[in-house]
Amino acid sequence: MKKQHTLYKFTALLFCLILSGCGAYNFTGTGKIDAETFQVNYFLNNAELVEPGIERTFTNALQDLLVNQTSLSMTNTNADLVYEGEITQYRISPMTATADQTAAQNRLYIAINVRFTNRKNPEDDFEKTFSHFKDYPANELLTGSNLSGYLEEIYERITQDVFNASLAKW
Repeated sequence: MKKQHTLYKFTALLFCLILSGCGAYNFTGTGKIDAETFQVNYFLNNAELVEPGIERTFTNALQDLLVNQTSLSMTNTNADLVYEGEITQYRISPMTATADQTAAQNRLYIAINVRFTNRKNPEDDFEKTFSHFKDYPANELLTGSNLSGYLEEIYERITQDVFNASLAKW
């Protein structure tokens, strides 16, 4: 009986130590955020190859991620955290060839320059380029739902990278 009681005490102590070690973090992977508001300015499309609407889609994707993964409030002016930038590259290029020298696979590549400003902690400010790609069959046309799906996949990765760089400090 005494062994069982000691085991319970040990388990409770171990559980408390584990919880106290994670006290400054939350389930999204960020530490304590010394901010209350964020602002995502419209990302311009400065890529040579212009695909209409991709700048709006990216801006909305970044706003959605920040709303869903933080307790920050979104605002249009005077925010503690400001995200802005531009799409610098949007390109489609052949990746692999078939025996008769035609493309078997293409790559959709997007690069976005992001300027992050933290008005409460200016040492956290940065300007970085984030990019990602999606390979797809060369015989597939990039239109409608398949383009939307590929953009969603690419933007999910890029916005998570922006989040990690600005708030999770990864």
